[in-house]
Amino acid sequence: MVTRGIRGATTVTLNTEEHILQETAILLQEIVDRNDITPEDICSVWITMTGDLDAAFPAKAIRQLEGWELVPLMCALEVPVQGALPLCIRFMVHVNTAKAQNEINHVYLNGAQALRPDLAAPSGS
Repeated sequence: MVTRGIRGATTVTLNTEEHILQETAILLQEIVDRNDITPEDICSVWITMTGDLDAAFPAKAIRQLEGWELVPLMCALEVPVQGALPLCIRFMVHVNTAKAQNEINHVYLNGAQALRPDLAAPSGS
């Protein structure tokens, strides 16, 4: 087994707690499903969000999911680069896996598909 990084990103339509928590949970579930992993496989999750999102900590959505209570989570502010995609939440999930680097499925949802169109399509598409 090795530790691999799984990237993911999504956008929200509004800076509200409801939208931030909902889209965070959806992104996490997609990463888990597309990579066939469980919380026990996860070393840690690094979460960033753009400065225009300040209504909630995305980690709160993950903490509310059964089995995720002990997974280390960290939230941070994304680097504020001019012209960057607004209202964006990004993940770097560190996972223990036997998969090769090319078997990892990165997940880009909603407006974040523009960040990496080459990786945005669901696996098998």
